[in-house]
Amino acid sequence: MYDEKLLHQIKAKANGWLSPEYDEATRKEVKILLEKEDTTDLIEAFYKDLEFGTGGLRGIMGAGSNRMNKYTVGAATQGLANYLKKEFAALPQISVVIGHDCRNNSRLFAEISADIFSANGIKAYLFPDLRPTPEISYAIRKLGCQSGIVITASHNPKEYNGYKAYWNDGAQVIAPHDRNIIAEVNNVSSVKDIHFKKNPALIQLLDETIDKLFIDDLLSISLSPEAIARHKDIKIVYTPIHGTGITLIPDALKAMGFTQIIHVPEQDVVSGDFPTVVSPNPEESAALKMAVEKAIETGADLVMASDPDADRVGAAVRNEQGEFVLLNGNQTLLIYLYYLITRWRELGKLEGNEYVVKTIVSTELVKTIAKKNGVKLYDCYTGFKWIANVMRQNENKLTYIGGGEESYGFLAEPFVRDKDAVSGCMLLAEIAAWAADNGKTIYTLLQDIYVEYGFSKEKGISVVKQGKSGAEEIEEMMKNYRQNPMTELAGSKVIFIKDFAKLTGKDLIEDETVSLNMPTTSNVLQYFTEDKTKVSIRPSGTEPKIKFYVEIHGKVDAREDLAAAETAADAKIAEVSKSLGI
Repeated sequence: MYDEKLLHQIKAKANGWLSPEYDEATRKEVKILLEKEDTTDLIEAFYKDLEFGTGGLRGIMGAGSNRMNKYTVGAATQGLANYLKKEFAALPQISVVIGHDCRNNSRLFAEISADIFSANGIKAYLFPDLRPTPEISYAIRKLGCQSGIVITASHNPKEYNGYKAYWNDGAQVIAPHDRNIIAEVNNVSSVKDIHFKKNPALIQLLDETIDKLFIDDLLSISLSPEAIARHKDIKIVYTPIHGTGITLIPDALKAMGFTQIIHVPEQDVVSGDFPTVVSPNPEESAALKMAVEKAIETGADLVMASDPDADRVGAAVRNEQGEFVLLNGNQTLLIYLYYLITRWRELGKLEGNEYVVKTIVSTELVKTIAKKNGVKLYDCYTGFKWIANVMRQNENKLTYIGGGEESYGFLAEPFVRDKDAVSGCMLLAEIAAWAADNGKTIYTLLQDIYVEYGFSKEKGISVVKQGKSGAEEIEEMMKNYRQNPMTELAGSKVIFIKDFAKLTGKDLIEDETVSLNMPTTSNVLQYFTEDKTKVSIRPSGTEPKIKFYVEIHGKVDAREDLAAAETAADAKIAEVSKSLGI
């Protein structure tokens, strides 16, 4: 139940959307919401304004201040334009790059944004069609722009769309820019404040030149061209899951020299309705089902899938029995970084000033690999903008090797500042060729990593809580975990607790509190136990979820020990989940 005062405020806000400044379709939709006896949809549409989360705006499409529509997109763009004009007032011409994914209304929102930027005297480089998100990051840097936006909701359900804002280094905005942009957006108090009337002279459609430059630069980071030449006929099934990857990834793989790129024709169809999947999320096995079936049919060795905006990669490989198994995000992160560090060492490229980056919820095994190879490791918050922040701080000081997160995002190249499924697919295919050159498969390569550096198994558990009441419930859950901290997990004593909302760590063995060196606070709790179990808890910044990340460690002496280690880890994860009450 919602109190009458709140409902009155929401109705007043909704009635404001019936004014002539809003188009007829919007007014009609709002009127229907106001007339419905059940006020749930009305409340959800207007109880708050969309805010920038870990990656910008994201919400369900429709009329309302809490929905993605031309007016919320318009207000965000006008606010960003106002901020850019203040920050770069000395420049004779401010410029931005605009890209979008395959979602319904994405092209419309991109064009509206271009109109608004141009109406504010800002030059807008607009891609002519959908493109991978990392290419927009690349183009911002390549064209010397001050900002950029991408219209995408990543892997969210088809009802959603989103708006990612980027700064002049090609990275998503962080403090103080995110807060300042929000302040400017909040100052857009009326539709009349949004300049929708475009200046065509300041809108430039990009051509395929940027595509070619991007692929050429990606080819330059390849470390094993000879292995690719020897194994160019590896059969690779690739699916864009109806999204932007189709525009570049098959061509990029061919440019590397791979000759057997097998498509899933039904999923090459660009569509915001994602007709062949329930969810276009490469983290979910169902999203790769058709691609795996195609691989079985064609005798392929590797399956790769990119999400709708092509910044994350899901993969399936054959195990020792020839059956396809899906790699999770921690496993691909391990494989990527192991390969890069190994090849850098073999090629004599490790000089002692190299570093890698992972997020705090990603596997701790990365730390072991980096330490044993003399490579510095940075831990940062979830959200690739924080990996980009580490890159920004180390530019021209240290040498970047690679960075990634457990949620299937990775970046191998230093000239982009967001996760990249284009280079991710290229790199994974290269690793398959290199592994074959060494008498291995990607699967046996992963097994050897576990034998050499220690075994770990991770599981992410999401608890969905929809709407305003759900957000309040998630807040209460986090409050309870803080007020009643765990003392043990699955029979193992908790020895350290990190609270990133307070930037403090509690050493329960020494009974002392330490400070956490992070750039800002974040609503994340972490527990570490005596047997190296790690549990991270955080509300999602982009979805109505509270997320739990469970990581179990073990030791194996040979590949033959892995099956037993995995069984034990599964049992331990179940016990930990029970301890957490989920």
